[in-house]
Amino acid sequence: MPLVNAKEMMRKAREGHYAVGAFNINNLEWTKAILATAQELNAPVILGVSEGANKYMTGYEVVASMVKAMIKSMNITVPVALHLDHGSYEGAKKALEAGYSSVMFDGSHYSIEENIEKTKEIVEIAHSLGATVEAEVGSIGGEEDGVIGRGEVADPTQCKMISDLGIDMLAAGIGNIHGQYPANWQGLDFEALDAIKAACGDMPLVLHGGTGIPEDMIKKAISLGVCKINVNTECQLYFAEATRKYIEAGKDLEKKGFDPRKLLAPGVEGIKEIVKIKMEMFGCIGKAGE
Repeated sequence: MPLVNAKEMMRKAREGHYAVGAFNINNLEWTKAILATAQELNAPVILGVSEGANKYMTGYEVVASMVKAMIKSMNITVPVALHLDHGSYEGAKKALEAGYSSVMFDGSHYSIEENIEKTKEIVEIAHSLGATVEAEVGSIGGEEDGVIGRGEVADPTQCKMISDLGIDMLAAGIGNIHGQYPANWQGLDFEALDAIKAACGDMPLVLHGGTGIPEDMIKKAISLGVCKINVNTECQLYFAEATRKYIEAGKDLEKKGFDPRKLLAPGVEGIKEIVKIKMEMFGCIGKAGE
């Protein structure tokens, strides 16, 4: 199945009261693990790629070509969107040129006026290519590839202004952060989420920083209109833990255990494990054929 944009995924998730998992990829192993798990669980999936990960994998065209080839060679039949995560203005345009089926333009650090102006242009380019656009209001806390947010709570009026620009998904800050949550984290602001939902109607909402948010909060957020949930740090943690155990057990010193295909295999299984956990939590298992 060729890449799809996220529009139909979001519509079905909104109507079915579940969320699609957007899992960041960092290399071939990450991509293979997430695609295999989505296929096994018959779940739609979004592959998120930060600008830093694009640079690490040597460019947007390389990433797009790899993902498209792997979907074909692995006979992936579930819907897969390739999505630029926290894209800059220039990055979003490059990703669209390279064949990404969805982009996030993160204009949250601009004034609302400039955010609107740039978002409108990205929407026009993306829609002309059949791609979807996610925009952000109220920066997400924490840091991701140099993009630092303070965990602001988005203004519902500004959310409505951005929502009316023709975007397909809206990431609105509600106290969520990237990375691991501190012990004194106060939780998601559901009053704010409710107000944003009321202002933006049927606009699919996106929850960034899905690592570490308690399941009851995840499910409540979905009930209030969240249709896409991003996960990155947790995949990294599971990958690192499984790899550490392999090395600490001395497996890399047994026969050809140093072969990178063997060395990375436990980490790949770790990613599969957490992706399954998250997909079950988000309610998207078995939804690919619906």
